[in-house]
Amino acid sequence: MKNAEFPYRIDLAGGWLDQPNVSSLYPGAVLTISIEPDYDFNDRSGMSTSSRKKAIELWQIDIPTGDKEKLAKTLFCFENPPGTKYVSGSQDSLGIVLPGLNKLYYDGDFWPSRIEKVLDDEILLWLEKHLWLVPLYPRHHDYDVLSNTNITLENAKRLSNAAENAWESLKEKDIKKLGEAIRESFEAQIVMYPHMVSNDILEVLNKYKSSALGWKLSGAGGGGYLIFVSETPIENAIQIRIRKAE
Repeated sequence: MKNAEFPYRIDLAGGWLDQPNVSSLYPGAVLTISIEPDYDFNDRSGMSTSSRKKAIELWQIDIPTGDKEKLAKTLFCFENPPGTKYVSGSQDSLGIVLPGLNKLYYDGDFWPSRIEKVLDDEILLWLEKHLWLVPLYPRHHDYDVLSNTNITLENAKRLSNAAENAWESLKEKDIKKLGEAIRESFEAQIVMYPHMVSNDILEVLNKYKSSALGWKLSGAGGGGYLIFVSETPIENAIQIRIRKAE
Protein backbone atom coordinates (compact mmCIF):
# COMPACT_ATOMS: atom_id res chain seq x y z
CA MET A 1 0.00 0.00 0.00
CA LYS A 2 1.36 3.41 -0.98
CA ASN A 3 1.11 6.42 1.31
CA ALA A 4 -1.57 7.88 -0.95
CA GLU A 5 -3.73 4.83 -0.24
CA PHE A 6 -4.18 5.51 3.46
CA PRO A 7 -7.91 6.13 4.06
CA TYR A 8 -9.64 9.33 5.11
CA ARG A 9 -12.70 9.46 7.35
CA ILE A 10 -16.12 11.11 7.35
CA ASP A 11 -18.08 11.78 10.54
CA LEU A 12 -21.71 11.29 9.61
CA ALA A 13 -23.43 12.33 12.85
CA GLY A 14 -22.69 13.14 16.48
CA GLY A 15 -19.45 14.98 15.83
CA TRP A 16 -18.16 16.78 18.98
CA LEU A 17 -19.36 14.00 21.29
CA ASP A 18 -15.79 12.65 21.21
CA GLN A 19 -14.85 15.72 23.28
CA PRO A 20 -15.24 15.05 27.04
CA ASN A 21 -16.65 18.50 27.72
CA VAL A 22 -19.62 17.53 25.54
CA SER A 23 -20.18 13.83 26.31
CA SER A 24 -19.72 14.38 30.05
CA LEU A 25 -22.89 16.49 29.90
CA TYR A 26 -24.80 13.86 27.94
CA PRO A 27 -23.32 10.65 26.48
CA GLY A 28 -23.71 9.69 22.86
CA ALA A 29 -22.18 8.37 19.69
CA VAL A 30 -20.15 9.65 16.78
CA LEU A 31 -20.81 7.76 13.55
CA THR A 32 -17.81 7.48 11.24
CA ILE A 33 -16.97 5.83 7.94
CA SER A 34 -13.49 5.07 6.64
CA ILE A 35 -13.25 6.08 2.99
CA GLU A 36 -10.91 5.16 0.16
CA PRO A 37 -8.52 7.90 -1.05
CA ASP A 38 -10.01 8.25 -4.52
CA TYR A 39 -9.49 12.01 -4.21
CA ASP A 40 -6.78 14.15 -2.67
CA PHE A 41 -9.02 15.79 -0.12
CA ASN A 42 -7.94 19.27 0.93
CA ASP A 43 -6.06 19.80 4.17
CA ARG A 44 -7.95 21.62 6.93
CA SER A 45 -11.24 20.42 5.46
CA GLY A 46 -12.71 18.08 8.05
CA MET A 47 -11.60 14.83 6.41
CA SER A 48 -9.09 13.96 9.15
CA THR A 49 -6.09 14.83 6.96
CA SER A 50 -3.91 15.70 9.97
CA SER A 51 -4.53 12.29 11.58
CA ARG A 52 -3.95 10.64 8.21
CA LYS A 53 -0.56 12.37 7.92
CA LYS A 54 0.31 11.12 11.38
CA ALA A 55 -0.68 7.60 10.32
CA ILE A 56 1.67 7.86 7.34
CA GLU A 57 4.44 9.19 9.60
CA LEU A 58 3.87 6.38 12.08
CA TRP A 59 3.43 3.42 9.74
CA GLN A 60 4.88 4.75 6.46
CA ILE A 61 3.71 2.01 4.12
CA ASP A 62 0.51 0.50 5.46
CA ILE A 63 -1.80 0.32 8.45
CA PRO A 64 -0.44 -2.81 10.16
CA THR A 65 -2.41 -5.98 10.57
CA GLY A 66 -3.70 -6.76 14.04
CA ASP A 67 -6.26 -5.42 16.50
CA LYS A 68 -7.70 -2.36 14.74
CA GLU A 69 -8.90 -0.68 17.92
CA LYS A 70 -5.43 -0.97 19.49
CA LEU A 71 -3.87 0.38 16.31
CA ALA A 72 -6.28 3.32 16.36
CA LYS A 73 -5.36 4.01 19.99
CA THR A 74 -1.67 3.93 19.04
CA LEU A 75 -2.35 6.52 16.34
CA PHE A 76 -4.40 8.64 18.76
CA CYS A 77 -1.58 8.64 21.32
CA PHE A 78 1.02 9.38 18.65
CA GLU A 79 -0.98 12.40 17.48
CA ASN A 80 -1.67 13.60 21.03
CA PRO A 81 1.52 13.21 23.09
CA PRO A 82 1.62 14.36 26.75
CA GLY A 83 1.30 18.13 26.98
CA THR A 84 -0.86 18.48 23.87
CA LYS A 85 -2.85 21.71 24.27
CA TYR A 86 -5.79 20.71 22.09
CA VAL A 87 -6.42 16.97 21.96
CA SER A 88 -7.69 15.81 18.58
CA GLY A 89 -10.84 13.77 18.99
CA SER A 90 -10.35 10.03 18.86
CA GLN A 91 -13.04 9.72 16.19
CA ASP A 92 -10.30 10.82 13.75
CA SER A 93 -7.90 7.95 14.42
CA LEU A 94 -10.72 5.44 14.81
CA GLY A 95 -12.44 6.68 11.66
CA ILE A 96 -9.28 6.15 9.64
CA VAL A 97 -8.23 2.77 11.03
CA LEU A 98 -11.56 0.99 11.47
CA PRO A 99 -13.08 -0.10 8.15
CA GLY A 100 -16.76 0.26 7.36
CA LEU A 101 -19.30 2.17 9.43
CA ASN A 102 -18.66 2.53 13.16
CA LYS A 103 -20.66 3.80 16.11
CA LEU A 104 -18.25 5.22 18.71
CA TYR A 105 -20.02 5.71 22.03
CA TYR A 106 -18.59 8.37 24.36
CA ASP A 107 -19.54 9.07 27.96
CA GLY A 108 -17.09 11.63 29.25
CA ASP A 109 -13.71 10.30 28.16
CA PHE A 110 -11.48 10.87 25.14
CA TRP A 111 -11.80 7.21 24.16
CA PRO A 112 -15.18 5.55 23.48
CA SER A 113 -16.52 3.13 26.07
CA ARG A 114 -17.86 0.85 23.35
CA ILE A 115 -17.81 0.51 19.58
CA GLU A 116 -20.39 -1.06 17.29
CA LYS A 117 -19.48 -1.94 13.71
CA VAL A 118 -21.37 -2.36 10.46
CA LEU A 119 -19.36 -4.20 7.82
CA ASP A 120 -22.29 -5.48 5.78
CA ASP A 121 -21.60 -4.71 2.12
CA GLU A 122 -25.27 -4.20 1.33
CA ILE A 123 -25.60 -1.38 3.87
CA LEU A 124 -22.26 0.20 2.99
CA LEU A 125 -22.97 0.19 -0.74
CA TRP A 126 -26.41 1.67 -0.06
CA LEU A 127 -24.82 4.45 1.98
CA GLU A 128 -22.20 5.19 -0.69
CA LYS A 129 -24.95 5.59 -3.26
CA HIS A 130 -26.70 8.30 -1.24
CA LEU A 131 -23.80 10.50 -0.04
CA TRP A 132 -22.66 13.48 -2.10
CA LEU A 133 -19.77 15.85 -1.24
CA VAL A 134 -19.62 19.43 -2.52
CA PRO A 135 -16.18 21.06 -2.05
CA LEU A 136 -16.00 24.44 -0.33
CA TYR A 137 -12.53 25.66 0.68
CA PRO A 138 -10.03 24.81 3.44
CA ARG A 139 -10.51 26.35 6.86
CA HIS A 140 -8.64 29.63 7.26
CA HIS A 141 -5.53 29.38 9.43
CA ASP A 142 -6.97 31.83 11.97
CA TYR A 143 -10.21 29.86 12.21
CA ASP A 144 -11.14 29.12 15.83
CA VAL A 145 -14.31 27.09 16.23
CA LEU A 146 -13.91 27.16 20.02
CA SER A 147 -13.97 30.94 20.36
CA ASN A 148 -17.73 31.10 20.82
CA THR A 149 -19.60 28.04 22.06
CA ASN A 150 -22.95 27.16 23.60
CA ILE A 151 -22.29 23.73 25.09
CA THR A 152 -25.17 22.71 27.34
CA LEU A 153 -26.76 19.46 28.50
CA GLU A 154 -29.81 20.15 26.35
CA ASN A 155 -27.73 20.71 23.20
CA ALA A 156 -25.53 17.68 23.87
CA LYS A 157 -28.65 15.54 24.32
CA ARG A 158 -30.05 16.85 21.05
CA LEU A 159 -26.84 15.89 19.27
CA SER A 160 -26.78 12.47 20.90
CA ASN A 161 -30.39 11.73 19.95
CA ALA A 162 -29.79 12.74 16.34
CA ALA A 163 -26.79 10.40 16.09
CA GLU A 164 -28.83 7.54 17.53
CA ASN A 165 -31.59 8.18 14.99
CA ALA A 166 -29.02 8.21 12.20
CA TRP A 167 -27.61 4.87 13.35
CA GLU A 168 -31.03 3.22 13.38
CA SER A 169 -31.91 4.64 9.97
CA LEU A 170 -28.65 3.31 8.52
CA LYS A 171 -29.33 -0.19 9.78
CA GLU A 172 -32.86 0.03 8.36
CA LYS A 173 -31.65 1.64 5.11
CA ASP A 174 -34.30 4.33 5.54
CA ILE A 175 -33.00 7.19 3.40
CA LYS A 176 -35.54 9.81 4.43
CA LYS A 177 -35.03 9.10 8.12
CA LEU A 178 -31.26 9.21 7.59
CA GLY A 179 -31.42 12.57 5.87
CA GLU A 180 -33.52 14.01 8.67
CA ALA A 181 -31.22 12.64 11.38
CA ILE A 182 -28.05 13.96 9.75
CA ARG A 183 -29.65 17.38 9.32
CA GLU A 184 -30.73 17.35 12.98
CA SER A 185 -27.19 16.39 14.03
CA PHE A 186 -25.76 19.28 12.02
CA GLU A 187 -28.27 21.74 13.45
CA ALA A 188 -27.36 20.61 16.98
CA GLN A 189 -23.68 21.09 16.17
CA ILE A 190 -24.02 24.64 14.91
CA VAL A 191 -26.10 25.65 17.92
CA MET A 192 -23.21 24.54 20.15
CA TYR A 193 -20.45 25.78 17.80
CA PRO A 194 -21.82 28.73 15.81
CA HIS A 195 -18.45 29.42 14.14
CA MET A 196 -18.75 26.16 12.21
CA VAL A 197 -20.74 28.07 9.61
CA SER A 198 -20.39 31.43 7.93
CA ASN A 199 -22.64 33.41 5.62
CA ASP A 200 -20.82 32.21 2.51
CA ILE A 201 -21.15 28.56 3.60
CA LEU A 202 -24.87 29.08 4.24
CA GLU A 203 -25.26 30.66 0.80
CA VAL A 204 -23.83 27.54 -0.85
CA LEU A 205 -25.94 25.28 1.37
CA ASN A 206 -29.11 27.15 0.44
CA LYS A 207 -28.46 26.46 -3.26
CA TYR A 208 -28.64 22.71 -2.66
CA LYS A 209 -31.20 22.28 0.12
CA SER A 210 -34.12 21.70 -2.22
CA SER A 211 -32.25 18.83 -3.89
CA ALA A 212 -31.32 16.93 -0.72
CA LEU A 213 -32.90 15.07 2.17
CA GLY A 214 -30.21 16.08 4.68
CA TRP A 215 -26.87 17.81 4.98
CA LYS A 216 -23.91 18.59 7.20
CA LEU A 217 -20.40 20.05 7.14
CA SER A 218 -17.35 17.84 7.25
CA GLY A 219 -15.47 17.79 10.54
CA ALA A 220 -15.36 20.98 12.57
CA GLY A 221 -16.66 23.15 9.75
CA GLY A 222 -15.31 26.55 8.80
CA GLY A 223 -15.02 25.23 5.24
CA GLY A 224 -14.19 21.79 3.92
CA TYR A 225 -17.04 19.90 2.28
CA LEU A 226 -20.80 20.03 2.42
CA ILE A 227 -22.09 16.47 2.69
CA PHE A 228 -25.57 15.80 1.34
CA VAL A 229 -27.92 12.85 1.64
CA SER A 230 -29.84 12.47 -1.60
CA GLU A 231 -31.53 9.83 -3.72
CA THR A 232 -30.58 11.73 -6.88
CA PRO A 233 -27.26 13.23 -8.05
CA ILE A 234 -26.21 16.58 -6.57
CA GLU A 235 -24.71 19.08 -8.99
CA ASN A 236 -20.92 19.58 -8.72
CA ALA A 237 -20.69 16.83 -6.09
CA ILE A 238 -18.39 13.84 -5.75
CA GLN A 239 -19.10 10.43 -4.27
CA ILE A 240 -16.96 8.26 -2.04
CA ARG A 241 -16.17 4.58 -1.53
CA ILE A 242 -16.27 3.19 1.96
CA ARG A 243 -13.33 1.02 2.96
CA LYS A 244 -14.74 -2.48 3.39
CA ALA A 245 -13.55 -5.13 5.82
CA GLU A 246 -10.11 -6.54 5.04
